Amino acid sequence: MKKLVAYCIVLLFAGIQTGQAQSVTGRWKTFDDETGAAKSIVEIYEKNDKIYGKVVEILEKGKEDKTCEKCKGSKKDKPIKGLVIIEGLSKNDDTWEGGTILDPKNGKEYKCHINLENKDKLKVRGYIGFSLLGRTQYWIRVEK
Repeated sequence: MKKLVAYCIVLLFAGIQTGQAQSVTGRWKTFDDETGAAKSIVEIYEKNDKIYGKVVEILEKGKEDKTCEKCKGSKKDKPIKGLVIIEGLSKNDDTWEGGTILDPKNGKEYKCHINLENKDKLKVRGYIGFSLLGRTQYWIRVEK
């Protein structure tokens, strides 16, 4: 009986750790679509059961103080560092969807969905209208 209880406790803790490891929240390194160079670190966080992502670090030399010149509304001319670029994604099975992602380079917002390829690789899809009309990026998890 003691072995059974101990086994159940081990399984419970293993399940908790696996669940935490499979979260989209955390810090993610983004990459330039054209050059493949690292661009930024985005911190994805949960607030009121929705997912948001904020640029917390600019990795491109000389662009650390760049502003979102082409953005509209309250984000226009705001520093990209600190800018919330992913907003309002809701969980649907293994995917977070129903929100938007902002491309600070062109100032445009796109519909968005994200999901984990594995615990350290995030698939980020931004699109217009239908998911077929868009682009996909893969972000890599980084430690703090």
